[in-house]
Amino acid sequence: MKAGIDRRVIVIAAIAIAVAGAGLLWLQRTGDADAPLRLYGNVDIREVQLAFRQPGRVAHMMFDEGDAVTAGARMASLDPQPYREAFAAADAAVQIAEAELGKLRRGLRPQEIAQAREALNRALAAANEAGRNFRRQSDLLMSGASSQRTVDAARAAHDQAVAGVNAANAALSQATEGYRREDIVAGEARVAAAEAARAQAATALADTELLAPSSGTVIARVREPGSMVANQSTVYSLSLDSPVYVRAYVGEPDLGRIAPGMRVRVRSDSSDKAYTGQIGFISPRAEFTPKTVETPDLRTDLVYRLRVVIDTGDADAALRQGMPVTVEVDTRPSAGTHGGDA
Repeated sequence: MKAGIDRRVIVIAAIAIAVAGAGLLWLQRTGDADAPLRLYGNVDIREVQLAFRQPGRVAHMMFDEGDAVTAGARMASLDPQPYREAFAAADAAVQIAEAELGKLRRGLRPQEIAQAREALNRALAAANEAGRNFRRQSDLLMSGASSQRTVDAARAAHDQAVAGVNAANAALSQATEGYRREDIVAGEARVAAAEAARAQAATALADTELLAPSSGTVIARVREPGSMVANQSTVYSLSLDSPVYVRAYVGEPDLGRIAPGMRVRVRSDSSDKAYTGQIGFISPRAEFTPKTVETPDLRTDLVYRLRVVIDTGDADAALRQGMPVTVEVDTRPSAGTHGGDA
């Protein structure tokens, strides 16, 4: 009897412990749902490798490492003289092509047309004279005063004179009508090609100036004045002021608590300032937690990468590349995804 009572006591105690554990777990989950979700990651600042599009000799380097630059600032330049000469040659080629096209469109000069007309008159006069001589020799042949050979020579001279008239007439017609449409189209194409070559030369000349694409800080000065550089050879490395991102990771159990657009707070160990931003991207692919991310979970847990965009007016120089930070996300329904600071 006593053994049966002990067994019942043990069973009742086990049930009570299980109920209490379930209640405690439920309370913990309820409390966690209202608490901000804490994620861990690193600052990710974009860098730009600046290079000339043209080869040449470096003439000036205006900034040093650590200098702040603004968008559009002239950072470096090449010796422009070879490119100025190339542009001058291309511009002269455009002028030649335009002059030739203008000549084709205007046709021949009045003096040239007059010369063609006079050439036709001379050919007509020669043909008339050759015709009279042929008729005279033919009459003399009938009376026996001329030979057949002389008549044949007169006939050939007359035929040649008539051919000269036809040629002079065609030349006058061509001079009057001007050049063919096909010649004009070809001239227009030559002008377009010359203008394109000049535009390329102008672009190459402009590319001797290296401008900052956006505001940032010089983190590396690779070349010095006098250096010969190839195109696409880096001369500066520039760290951009904005945008500033945070690369963070969220575990699969908490994946449903966040969404793109949710407001966040970002804190670092080096400052008490809390930066504001929002979730901009959540990776659809799971991966293992990177070694650089410190989380309370096991490193072998699968996580999803997300990107936090720090508000442009909130980011400052205290956020540096690779800095470990903590991201707090207010996941309460009342917080919303596009509200104020979370």
